[in-house]
Amino acid sequence: MPELLAIDVIYALPDKQQLVKLQLPAGSTVREAIDASGLLQKHPEIDLARNKIGIFGKLSKADAVLRDQDRVEIYRPLIADPKEVRKQRAAEGKVMKKGAGEGE
Repeated sequence: MPELLAIDVIYALPDKQQLVKLQLPAGSTVREAIDASGLLQKHPEIDLARNKIGIFGKLSKADAVLRDQDRVEIYRPLIADPKEVRKQRAAEGKVMKKGAGEGE
C-alpha cells in the first residue's frame, strides 16, 4: 500500500464541476478528503448532514477509509423525486394512448 494516496474530490454544480486532486496519507477517510479539498469553504451550501457522499457513484459513509485512486463525490440534493417523475410520465403516456385510439 502506498504511503500517499492519490484522491480526487468532486462536487458537480448545474453548470460546471469542481475537481480537486489530493495526496493524502494512507488510512485517510472520506471526510478527511472532503475537508482537505477546501470545497466546504468554496461552497457554503454544502451541508454534509444533508448532502450525500460517495466513492465512484456508490454511497459511502464519512468515516470510510480511502484507497489509492478513489474519487470522492459530494452529491447535491435532488430537485425532483425520480419515482414521482416516472409516475407522471407513465400517467401521461396512458392518457395519450387512450386518446390515440379514440380517433380511429
